[in-house]
Amino acid sequence: MKPIDYTKLENLEVEGIDTRDYPDFSDAYIGGAEIDGRKATDEELDELNEDRDFVYELVWERLF
Repeated sequence: MKPIDYTKLENLEVEGIDTRDYPDFSDAYIGGAEIDGRKATDEELDELNEDRDFVYELVWERLF
């Protein structure tokens, strides 16, 4: 699988945010996304979720 182009990501759904887990938010994950206008596959979501720094940034964007 080729690397995901993060500039083409849209409609990211972040799930599992538990504010009691502040500041780690270790249970948060990307549950859905679109890549270049199409629904991301499970494999692509898995790849995105491996990038914990990216997920962490999304959590902060959603909270604040």
